[in-house]
Amino acid sequence: MSFFPKHSRSATPVPGPHPADAALVAPLVEAEAARSGSTALTKAPPVDQELVIEIVGVKRTILRAVRLLLETVVVPTVLLAVLLPTAGLWAAMGAALGWCYLAVAVRWFRGRQMPGTMLLAVSMLSGRAAIALATSSAFVYLIQPALGSAVMALLFVGSALIGRPITLKLARDFVHVPHHVIDRKPVRTMFVQVALLWGLGRLVDAGMSLAFLHNSVNAGLLSRGVFSPLLTVLTVAVCTFWGWRALRRNGVQLRLRPAHLPTPADVPTA
Repeated sequence: MSFFPKHSRSATPVPGPHPADAALVAPLVEAEAARSGSTALTKAPPVDQELVIEIVGVKRTILRAVRLLLETVVVPTVLLAVLLPTAGLWAAMGAALGWCYLAVAVRWFRGRQMPGTMLLAVSMLSGRAAIALATSSAFVYLIQPALGSAVMALLFVGSALIGRPITLKLARDFVHVPHHVIDRKPVRTMFVQVALLWGLGRLVDAGMSLAFLHNSVNAGLLSRGVFSPLLTVLTVAVCTFWGWRALRRNGVQLRLRPAHLPTPADVPTA
């Protein structure tokens, strides 16, 4: 992500780096931003200027998220739904875990980057499966993510109510945004509102999962494999739209740009 100042009402010239140095450093910073899917700050505009924030590699990030959802949620749930009534709990759990471990192994053998979220998801799935097998209950396996959603809702809502939203911490982990943008009161208010929206979405997910699971185990599998992912996508879309609109109202505009890794010929030489 890169920041470019728009038209300013009154700006006092501030001495900056030598143009030759800036020309050398800027492409390297942009390349690192595109490689990590994060953001790069090429210019720090004065406070009185509006900002245009370029978000790099959104399409690639979305495709990675969809693949991760399929590998760690949709496929294991389908295997459980098919094998649980026919082959039993142990076979169903073994197939779901085997698929996840196979997905990790394929990534590892092909030398691809291993997403931390994938390792976390597989670890959580393994823990849930171990508890379910120890109790010989598919109900225990399905109720765990519902309780997890309830706890997550409490964390997000609680952090928003005390004025320290978790969404702000997550934004700083994944996106490099200058402090003078984060410190704007309207921007911090936006993060509080997004935390409340996400907490509400997790609360709805927990209630929906418990309601379906109360009906039957198969209904619980349907909820976790289909409706919960759809609800998550919807919540992400609502939070993104809300944050986008709030930033635009406060002089921060977002612009999507495809990821571009400059070739050595693109980097000027000294």
